[in-house]
Amino acid sequence: MVSSPPSPADTRKPGRAAAPSAPSRRTGGLLAVLGALTAVAPLATDMYVPGFPAMGTALHTGSSTIQLTMTAFLVGLVIGQLLLGPLSDGIGRRRLLLGGSAGFVLFSLACAAAPNVYVLIGARFLEGVAGAAGMVLARAVITDRFAGPDVPRYFAVLSQILGVAPVAAPVLGGAILAVSTWRTVFGVLSLVGVLLLLGVLTKVPESLPPERRRTDGITGTFRAMGRLLGNRPFMGYVAVLGTASAALFAYISGSSFVFERVHGVSTGTYSLIFAVNAVGMLLAGTAFARLSRRFRLNTLLSLSVATAATGALAQVLLVATLGETFAGTWITLFIVTSGIGMLFPASMSLGQNIGRSAPGAASALLGGLQFLCGAIASPLVGLFGEDSSLPMATIMLTALTLAVVALLLLVRPRQGHGEVLAKAP
Repeated sequence: MVSSPPSPADTRKPGRAAAPSAPSRRTGGLLAVLGALTAVAPLATDMYVPGFPAMGTALHTGSSTIQLTMTAFLVGLVIGQLLLGPLSDGIGRRRLLLGGSAGFVLFSLACAAAPNVYVLIGARFLEGVAGAAGMVLARAVITDRFAGPDVPRYFAVLSQILGVAPVAAPVLGGAILAVSTWRTVFGVLSLVGVLLLLGVLTKVPESLPPERRRTDGITGTFRAMGRLLGNRPFMGYVAVLGTASAALFAYISGSSFVFERVHGVSTGTYSLIFAVNAVGMLLAGTAFARLSRRFRLNTLLSLSVATAATGALAQVLLVATLGETFAGTWITLFIVTSGIGMLFPASMSLGQNIGRSAPGAASALLGGLQFLCGAIASPLVGLFGEDSSLPMATIMLTALTLAVVALLLLVRPRQGHGEVLAKAP
């Protein structure tokens, strides 16, 4: 059986990080493929969204039924992570990565050829399950292969990809739809899957050798997940990540209505605003990677939660007192997204370090609940109205307030749970 999680004595002391080291060419190739595996699910989630009207016409169905294809994908993504992550702790990562990439190719082709919306819904669910392999196992591979100050730096890269991919996906999809049909979008996704399959074959060796795998069978791997569910600090990091994801998904689903309907900006201007906020997330992730070598990760997590929550609170107070203001909305949302840009890698790094005895199970819980919370939050903005920024801001503030509560009651940052290991396992 694998070893138990590291004791507090094994954790790194702040200010004593090893000097930065440039990744080798082999490590660079590995990280590039892991980044692509992380990006494929967000790309598959949103790339086809601009084609919803054409899909409804082609498949003779309404918009609500077409939207079920996205719901099915997100459900598959959550279930896939919760199943494949723990499973990989017992049988290894590489086989599941190869199978998931191959499945993503096949099910994307099934989506492209779907004769009706019901086949499309089923194929999207299976595409989500297959796409989940890359997301959940990329985090597990990093936990297997690296430790010390490199871990938060690499998780920062994955988090930046998770922040940028949903922004880039509709733009890429729109470019494809400008010259072809929605079916071509899924054809392109299948091609991406082929490239991922080749990348795994050539750049991702098995990171979990047999002697480090769980020997107590499938039941034992899921029992390990149960133990993580009972680990207070770990579930605190899961809760912080999940609630912050709910805030981010509320922003993604509601910001176009806020800026285009409430503030009357053009689609092009909104795209620029969205891109600037995405750059804020990228810069925050880059700052986290650098600061993680000098400061405790729990300190950076606390700072990021406070930043995001302050931005959401400021937005609600501005609307309640001064009314809708374009500059105020943009500035406060930039603050929120920047805070989330640092929060994601901090919570992932800390959670994965606590779950080092079962990295696949830890990654499954972190990623699965992250997307589950996001999927729940996305439709709420529209339900509460689209003629004011207050519903979006209130949902974001509620989610980030819950993140603060989870930080204080479950994580308890001063206790230093999950700080980066000083030496590789």
